[in-house]
This record gives sequence, C-alpha cells and structure tokens, in this order.
Amino acid sequence: MTIEETDVRGVLRRVTDDLVGPPTLLDDVRRGGRRRLLRRRAVLAALCAALVAVPVGGALHLADDGAAVEVASPLLDGPTRGDLAGDEAYLRQVREAWRHRARQLGSGLRGDPHVVWAGDTPAGPAAYVAHRTEINHVVSSPDGARQIGLAAFVEPTAAGPRVMTTETLVDSGTDGNSQAVLLGPRRDVLVVLDVGHPVEFSPTLRYADDGRIERTFQPVAFRDGAAVLPVPPQRDRLTVALSRTPVSMANIVHITNATEILFDGKDSTSPRQLTYTLPGADRVWGDAPAAQVGRNPFETDALAAYVDPGGAHGVGESPSLTVYGATPDGRQLLLQTLQYDDDPARAIALLAHAGAPFQPVVSGFADWTTPLPVRLRLPDGQGVLVATEGAALSYRIGAGPWHDAGRGAALLPADATEVRVTAAAGGTVTTVRVDS
Repeated sequence: MTIEETDVRGVLRRVTDDLVGPPTLLDDVRRGGRRRLLRRRAVLAALCAALVAVPVGGALHLADDGAAVEVASPLLDGPTRGDLAGDEAYLRQVREAWRHRARQLGSGLRGDPHVVWAGDTPAGPAAYVAHRTEINHVVSSPDGARQIGLAAFVEPTAAGPRVMTTETLVDSGTDGNSQAVLLGPRRDVLVVLDVGHPVEFSPTLRYADDGRIERTFQPVAFRDGAAVLPVPPQRDRLTVALSRTPVSMANIVHITNATEILFDGKDSTSPRQLTYTLPGADRVWGDAPAAQVGRNPFETDALAAYVDPGGAHGVGESPSLTVYGATPDGRQLLLQTLQYDDDPARAIALLAHAGAPFQPVVSGFADWTTPLPVRLRLPDGQGVLVATEGAALSYRIGAGPWHDAGRGAALLPADATEVRVTAAAGGTVTTVRVDS
C-alpha cells in the first residue's frame, strides 16, 4: 500500500498542533534505518533526496495566531500554462479530482485549486495543481518556514484524472518538492515542470570498466510551462536523471512517483552491513575508525565519480562492505562498496594520509556470487586488498607456504600469488589467483 505524504502529515498535525512535516517527510519515513548520505540522496527518490532551491516569490504575512493574511506565489497565482490551459472541460475534471482527493485528506484548504500547468502528452492529458492551505503551520524543515499550500501532479487513467502524491508547499521555496513525473503504463513519458531554472536530462546510465558512472546530459527544452520527453520504459528501475545546472546531487530534480516505481512490491530494507578492521589499522586510525565521520568520503567529493548525479535508485541486495586498514607506507586504507538496484556492486578503495582527504585509488566490480568478491591491487606496491563474507583467508607467494590472513578481509603483500578461501558455511575451499 502506498503511503501518501499528506496522510503522514495529517497524523503529525493532530499530535503536534502547529507543526507539520518537511516536504521530504515521505522520503524520510520510507527510507528508515541507517542510510549513508550517498544512498539517502542518490538511492531513494525520493530517495536520494537532495534539495532543489527554487524561489516561491512574493511574501507571506501572518497574523499572530498563524492564520494567513496574504500569500503570493507563482504556483498559486500565475496563469495556467500548457496546451490544455484553455480546455475548460479537462480543467473541470482536474479540479474535481483534486477536490475529491482533498476531501479524502481532510486538509484545510481555502479558495479554489489552481491548475499550474495542463498539457497533452503521449500518455494522455496531465496537469499540476496547487492549492492554498487555511492555516500556515510552521514546518520542521527548512527551519522556520511555514506551509502555504499543497501541490501534486495529476495523471491520466481510464477512469479519468487521478491526483498523485500530494506535497507541502512552503513560503521559503520548493526545496524538496517534486518537479517531474513519469506517465503511461510503461512509465515512458517524462513531464518536467518549468520552474524558471535550466534543467539537464540524461535518459540512460552506464558504468565504466572500473565502476565509475557514465552519463550524457542534454538541456531540457521547455515549452509553455513544461517539457514532455519520451524515455526508455521506467517500470521497475530508473535510468533517467534530471538536474538543475550545474549537474550535481545537490541540484537533483525530483520525480514524484520515483519511490512508487522503485519500491512497488519490493523489500526496501537495508542491505547487510559488513565491517572489517584489519590488523594494524589502529596505527593510523586509532581505536575507533568508524568514529572519524568528519572525513566520511560519502560526505565529500571523494566518491563523486561513482555517484549518479541526478539519478534515483533502489539499494541493491549485496552486502554493504566497509574495510578499515593501514598500508605498509602508513596511509589510512578505506574500502567502500556501492550498489544501485540490481546492477553489479562496485568496490572502491581509498587512501589518505592522517588528516588529509581520502582519494580513490582503485576500483572495480564486486561479484558476491564468487568465493572472493573483492580483489583490488593497490598502487605503489601497497598490496592486494581482498574481501569476502566471513570466510577464512590464507595466501602464499609462488610455491611457498600458506600464511593465515584472517577472516572476511585482508591486505595481502603485493607479491602474493594465490588466496585460499575457506567458506564459513560448509568449509568449501577455493583457491583464487591474485597475481594479475
């Protein structure tokens, strides 16, 4: 069952008086549990919710009791745009669908709903509607902002126009609000609302041999309030990406039904978290490597080449692996894995001198169906980093004796030639060459 954002807010209103949730509340509720910043912004689309700063315009004047005196906003006061702006029969259907939805929500709205845009698409007629709220509650994010209305896309169905997920509009801008929608049974029509900023679009996602993201973006050409773009089918995963310029995670343009597409009928729980601290890591990390969150590479540009700018994804089922270690020359070693949807997982090794930013030095794909999913040769003769889940590891050089390397992960000498992997379950032994 789909949870509507305004349904969640209705509960919050009843228990918090004049507080309502932020525009990204639905993402936070669905996200749940521990998520890396990267996965919060690039995985859930909600998921992956980065802020898109768009001025609302005008001003909001409040009486002492919080009741609205005056609200001015292009989304609430501007003329209807789109090639169906003059189709009164269709606009009546849209307004009636909106009023029906408003009655279900029990939301305190005032005045008439405003059709911001109405246009014909290959999937049928669609629209975007905004409506003022009676009371301008303080929202929890952005701090000090007040709710001024609700808004939603309206999609075509066999039974007529249907209001999609409703979102809160606030007086400080449309941060976090969805400005695009995928339409049609195959979700192969993308509508992007024109809110006054240049937007770039990428239809497909590819990976380089080392796991880096490869995308080609092109400017979105708006016409009369929106752009209507044909895209590959997006029924169970999203390959499209949208961003304001310059293209970045911070400028993502949200797709209103991304969460529905990514999580419909799927388990949205977090992957297993695997963490290994290699012998000798304390020399460069101290006693608590995980506590050094101030230089978490997911919060910097260190992994920018591996993060999908403008895309929205589900979290893959492969384990989320973190390895802390120390290189022979005294640098901090950090391994992180990242997986989008059902795509192959990627493993990235990063190095840093104490107090310096991390830099990725080698990366590749991790195949968790194999005995040794991660095998990365570090530069400068610093060794071979290997990892698996729970298995006992040993290595040898040439035809020499086998040396114990612990469990789960190890940094082997640069001249190691073979790794012996003894599975945790069943004791199956597999020998893997690592000298190439």
